[in-house]
This record gives sequence, structure tokens and C-alpha cells, in this order.
Amino acid sequence: MSLRNCRNVKVLEVSPVGQSKAAGEFFELKLEYPDWDGWKPGQFVMIRPVDWELDLLWGRPFSICSADGESVTLFIQNVGRGTSRIAQLQPGDMVAMWGPLGNSFAMEPETPTLLLAGGIGIAPFRGYVESHPHPENLQLFLAHRMPLECYPFETLSDKVEGQCIIEEKPEDLDAIINTMKGLIQEYAEKGGLILSCGPTPFMKTVQRFANEFDARAQVSLENRMACGVGACLGCVTKDGEGHHVQVCTKGPVFWADKVEL
Repeated sequence: MSLRNCRNVKVLEVSPVGQSKAAGEFFELKLEYPDWDGWKPGQFVMIRPVDWELDLLWGRPFSICSADGESVTLFIQNVGRGTSRIAQLQPGDMVAMWGPLGNSFAMEPETPTLLLAGGIGIAPFRGYVESHPHPENLQLFLAHRMPLECYPFETLSDKVEGQCIIEEKPEDLDAIINTMKGLIQEYAEKGGLILSCGPTPFMKTVQRFANEFDARAQVSLENRMACGVGACLGCVTKDGEGHHVQVCTKGPVFWADKVEL
């Protein structure tokens, strides 16, 4: 992957997600589909609006939420200067987008597969569910802090078995951890596949229980990135042997027993 795969694409739609006080903190950005040969769930893109000045030099990485032959949809949480500016985009504005970048989640259509999402980590699972040949073999668990309506959970739970727990008080966190432990043990015992995406503490919990129960699990990391193509070394982590690797090119998806968190 190189920057020759960078294309200027048109903004088609910017849609706030959720009607609560958190509305505006989450939104979907729909972009014109570039001339990709294809993409796979778990991959990501880097985007940078073409009118950004030098005070916002670097692009921003986002999981591909879904894509078809007409558009690419990104599910974004407004958490800083970059995402705040992106939320202000209007239909017709132009965005530089390079991708699809990185590797993808494993897909084994006949294998029972558990999707573990922490908050905004639900983003890549929409495309995974939509492209899976046998969604009846999928189960989704979402741990979240903002109101459920801020996430595309109901869209997915209409297609797969879904469960969620909101973290509002300390005992909720205990419930989340215990639920994850039980699910990971269950899928390990039946030879299932576990895929996860979320903040680092969430990923560490997945990794810990995957190691405890010898489960086949993958984690998608959310390291900070500037280039997305392995040049800046800003996203480096360590693999299972202690070697430094770039998350953008060697990941973002890793087998849980092959990466240090």
C-alpha cells in the first residue's frame, strides 16, 4: 500500500447518530466510493479534508464501517480537533482518502464466531456482519458507556444474536468482565472464533481470558496513526516475540497470542 492509492472523494452525507444529549458526539460519514478493487472487514482508511490548513497536518484513521459500490461509511466519535472538524463537513466537500489499509478479521463461515465490541469498536463489525455468508453463526456483545442509541447496535442485532451492557457504575464493569469471561470460555470450549475491537483495557481483558481458556481470538488495535502506511512509526507496538511492528501495516488485527498489549 502506498500513497498512490490516495484519492480525493466527495462527501455524500454526515449524519448524527442518537437523539440523546450525546447526539453530535457520534456520527456517520458517508463518502463517495473510490476505484477500489475491494476491501475486507477490519481494514481501515486514513482521511484528511482537502481544505485543512497546516494546523491540522495529519490525516485521521477510521475503521471501515461498511462499503458498497457507491459509498464508504465511517462511524466516528467526536473526541478532538480533527474529528470535530470532520463532523462539520458538508455534502460536496472533498476529502483525501487513502486505503483500504491494513489486514482484516478472519472469516470462517461455518465456525461459531463471537464479536466483542467496546464502544466505538463496534464500527468494523457492521461490515463483517453484512458480508458474512452465515450471520446465524455470529453473536455480538457490546460494552458501552454512552446511550445505546449512539451505536449501530440495533442494526446488527436484527441480523445476529446481540447482548449489551452499559457501564454507568462500578458494578457494571464487573458485569461486563464476567460476561466476557463466560463468553470467551464458552467459545473456547466449542472451538469457536473470537474477534474483538475496542479501547486498550478492553483488548487486554480479551487477551487475558483468551490466554486463560486457550481461545482462538483476534484483537483489532486502535493505536494513534499519522500516515497509515508504515512510514512515520507512530503506531508501533510489539509482537509476541518482542519485535517492534507497525500496527498500520502488520495489523490492525492481530491474533491475541501474537501481540503485546
